[in-house]
Amino acid sequence: MDPTELPSPARSAAPARPACPPGPSPARPAVTELRLSAFKSHRGARFPLGPVTLIAGPSGSGKSGVLDAYEALARLGSGAALAEAFPDPAGCVPERAGPDSQGRRGFRIGCTADGPAGPVRLDLAVQAEPALRVVGERLTDGQGRTLLATALRDPGRRRVQAEWHTAGAAPVTRAPLPDDRLATALLPLRVAGKTAGQLRVLAAAEQVVVALRSVFSCDPQPSRMRLPVPPGEGRLRRGCDNLAEVLYRTRTDCPRRHARLASVARAGITGPVGALDVERLSDGTVRAVLGRTGGAGATPAERLGEGELRYLALALVLLTGPGVFAMDRAAEVPDAMQTLTVLADGFDRSLDRRQADGLVSLAAQICAEGHMRLLGTVLGTAGAAATAAWAGPPGPGGGTDGVTVVDLTP
Repeated sequence: MDPTELPSPARSAAPARPACPPGPSPARPAVTELRLSAFKSHRGARFPLGPVTLIAGPSGSGKSGVLDAYEALARLGSGAALAEAFPDPAGCVPERAGPDSQGRRGFRIGCTADGPAGPVRLDLAVQAEPALRVVGERLTDGQGRTLLATALRDPGRRRVQAEWHTAGAAPVTRAPLPDDRLATALLPLRVAGKTAGQLRVLAAAEQVVVALRSVFSCDPQPSRMRLPVPPGEGRLRRGCDNLAEVLYRTRTDCPRRHARLASVARAGITGPVGALDVERLSDGTVRAVLGRTGGAGATPAERLGEGELRYLALALVLLTGPGVFAMDRAAEVPDAMQTLTVLADGFDRSLDRRQADGLVSLAAQICAEGHMRLLGTVLGTAGAAATAAWAGPPGPGGGTDGVTVVDLTP
């Protein structure tokens, strides 16, 4: 099959296999499966996503590609154009995939979002060359019913032909849509919601969009975190370089969370930690400092090791939330209906076993509350035994409850 072709739509009444075990649908929409049908080094790959999902494997096994696909879908769900979601579309084409007779190459990705509307499946086919465009999209409900389908009918026009389920006087509604946007994200602006079928389509599309939109990608950069920063609005950036600025905010605005962060810091930073504080310098900038117990003074954060700084930044991410992150929030959706997904590439980079175990345990505790999920890649720097332990059955000396480890080792 051409990488840009979607599988034939399932028209039978047989239920589609859900991405997670049968049970009540969660109140908060969440992505429960990611599919890389033909994307970068992956072909026919399915990744079940739980509250905490860690992608393990050696260098070159495709770990980062999983996060790239998720982040691209999240951007499309937020209304971004294809060029913004896929800045290097040729790099997304499966390895060794040659062009077809018309010189076209592309890729296919998809996901399943579970929530009040049940499992809803989104599949997307993108042409990368000679021009970046959507060539096919399908939205399917848990009964295998196609709610939305788009196809490129005329390559000479920058449009796809879309049809969505209506179940009224006409079974479907047809209309052209732009070929550089996710049609699912456009449906709430195009569907009137007057019939039961239209309401079903709206509920499914909105569930997928809400599940995808709330994403924060972070990759703490210790070299930049060591520098003093001017105090500002206190919204944590992707590289966590403004860690001191955010701590300055949480110390006053979120004292309980700040106290818990200080407690977590004691478990992963060498030496006695009495408090986590912020010091204002003579030039008006601020820097993070660790108050030491026993009259040992204070240690500026820039003196901490790379692992300690990454540990502190990731703990801050897990203990705060969207209001503290520099991200595009779905302000029109109540917080009680949103689940924030944190994407952390190299989650265990520079961490020792104690720090990695502590962060995985903290992530499991936080994500069990339902308002946050974590999808990260692990490099195994804490040791293969650590990865194996997280993946084992929960219990004393066993795995961590709520943590799924997907091993890409050949």
